[in-house]
Amino acid sequence: MATTWEYATVPLIIHATKAILDQWGSDGWELVQVIQGPDSGLVAYLKRAKTS
Repeated sequence: MATTWEYATVPLIIHATKAILDQWGSDGWELVQVIQGPDSGLVAYLKRAKTS
């Protein structure tokens, strides 16, 4: 059976980036990409296997 994914986008605050990513990681999320958002801030894209 193929894995079904759920996705999240998370704004990153520069002075708390590690803490934010550590928290999402401990909740089972995997970082896919970080890009510059529309307001010059950073946005993280994350995924994790969807549970039924």
